[in-house]
Amino acid sequence: MNLIDLHTHSNASDGSLAPGELVAYAVQKGAAAIALTDHDTVAGLPEALRAAEASHFELVPGLEISADYSDGGMHILGYFINHTDPVFQLELERLQEARRERNPKIIARLQELGIPITYDQVLAVSGGQIGRPHIAQAMLQIGAVQNLDEAFTHYLTKGAPAYVEKFRFPPDRAMALILQAGGLPVLAHPFTLNCTTREQLIRLLRELKEQGLQGLECLYSEHTPEQSREYLALAEKLGLLVTGGSDFHGKNKEGVEMLTGTGALRIPYERLQSLKDLKASH
Repeated sequence: MNLIDLHTHSNASDGSLAPGELVAYAVQKGAAAIALTDHDTVAGLPEALRAAEASHFELVPGLEISADYSDGGMHILGYFINHTDPVFQLELERLQEARRERNPKIIARLQELGIPITYDQVLAVSGGQIGRPHIAQAMLQIGAVQNLDEAFTHYLTKGAPAYVEKFRFPPDRAMALILQAGGLPVLAHPFTLNCTTREQLIRLLRELKEQGLQGLECLYSEHTPEQSREYLALAEKLGLLVTGGSDFHGKNKEGVEMLTGTGALRIPYERLQSLKDLKASH
């Protein structure tokens, strides 16, 4: 099959599988390789790397940093990072603290909206670090919503009544951190930037490339065929590497499967080889 998935999450952030379980699942699925890209943390990488080594499986150490961008959501993936770098870990702790401060505020807003949810209920769902998907799961458990999409659309997404902003690094700082830790910065799912014109997106990508961006996630679960074609063309035009991933979260993101996304996703190993070649040249 020789397929890969360069965008997956474990329960070290907001996925449902432990890092070792994620690797075991990838092996079971017949993946050629996956990247673990938890949100703003590398806490799951030691366990995942041990599991990969034991299974003789190729795991790319990574993460996904949420960057400060007012027009939409900007997420920057980092691949082949040195997760033991102390300066890198210290900077990530600032992002983790921002998440810890944010979660009680979201829960308080939900309570004000008449949803009887508690922090302890959310903590029980998460088993550790809390994120919005865990809050959505707790809402589902108490019957406040019919599904996870409803929880996000009506309450938790940007602009919804229970959404709370949090501290984020500006894009140039996020990419500099990834580069300093030996990694390759790649822009995730560009449609979430909410660029209204192709020209606006090109300008933004050029600016990010000048700041260190190396690649573009062109192949993604929620991209339409038209979007994928557009992003592939832009990557070629701007000299950015092409990557792709499902954004697999296990049961915390309904309908998204590792390797295949919502069904049609296929990412050949050659996309990872291009990243490895670039990493080797640095």
